[in-house]
Amino acid sequence: MKPKKYLLITGGLGFIGGGFIPCFLERYPEYHLVNLDLVTYAADKKRLEALEDHDRYTFIKGNICDREGVTHIFREYDIRGVIHFAAESHVDNSIADPGIFMETNVQGTYTLVDAAFRYWMKGPFEYREGYEGSRFHHISTDEVYGSLGPEGLFTENSPYAPNSPYSASKAASDMIVRSYHHTYGLDTVITNCSNNYGPGQHAEKLIPTIIRNALKGRPIPIYGDGSNIRDWLYVEDHCSGIDLAFHQGQSGEVYNIGGHNERNNNQIAHTICELLDELHPAAEGSYKRLITYVKDRPGHDRRYAIDASKITRELGWKAREDFESGIRKTVLWYLGRK
Repeated sequence: MKPKKYLLITGGLGFIGGGFIPCFLERYPEYHLVNLDLVTYAADKKRLEALEDHDRYTFIKGNICDREGVTHIFREYDIRGVIHFAAESHVDNSIADPGIFMETNVQGTYTLVDAAFRYWMKGPFEYREGYEGSRFHHISTDEVYGSLGPEGLFTENSPYAPNSPYSASKAASDMIVRSYHHTYGLDTVITNCSNNYGPGQHAEKLIPTIIRNALKGRPIPIYGDGSNIRDWLYVEDHCSGIDLAFHQGQSGEVYNIGGHNERNNNQIAHTICELLDELHPAAEGSYKRLITYVKDRPGHDRRYAIDASKITRELGWKAREDFESGIRKTVLWYLGRK
């Protein structure tokens, strides 16, 4: 029997998408997932090796900026929904080379959302018959809101104030998706998440860098004085929020997904070192000896923190992991890979 719906997932070989796809396939037997991924340095083919022969999973290597290729996928698979993960996401890389961020995050998002509009709809506010339930879900970040002071939280109504080329490119992509809802009536949902972490994250990110360097006995680099604060969200909790927003979110709405786990970079480094001291002691003493402060990142935002009460109140979402349980699972995973 043919599945009820073919959904396009972009960037499914990335950290979040690669965690989302297997769970989504298992939970929803009515979906066939088409994973479009360019397989850049941040992709990991091993994430979804187990799905290579799955009868409801199709992988396509391709670029979201390729209008012809994207349009072909919509037509070939009769795509009825999009969950858009694909993005350049590392702030340091955006500072060194902002152009690729503008191309992928801005132009790529425009190409996708416009292709969805033209395939699903006859014109503004008029869906083709049978396509009324087709939705475009855009995955974004809390960094679009800029930097917070010592108090307060980002809400869905916080003004946009991006401070890095990465966050600027994501802010632009959010606005493009928003415009397609308000101008054309496209069914869209946007979710803005806080910092994700968990097993299998790309090595360039903060938590994998701390764990990897510690285990190799190398200096653990911490920007500035280590007092920059982020709200940390376990990747599986983020995926459950995406699932809820895609299926139950109000059309045109934004939902912030945060872990309620504010930690500064010093606390992150010390917590990981203490866990490694417990689980994998080093002969030379505590791993904390490796913590090293390096020149701060240009334009480094001081604090992010999300108010996730809207998605909790309206959709019933709740994080299962607090930082202590999530970071332990993460460290244990890396130790298992040693």
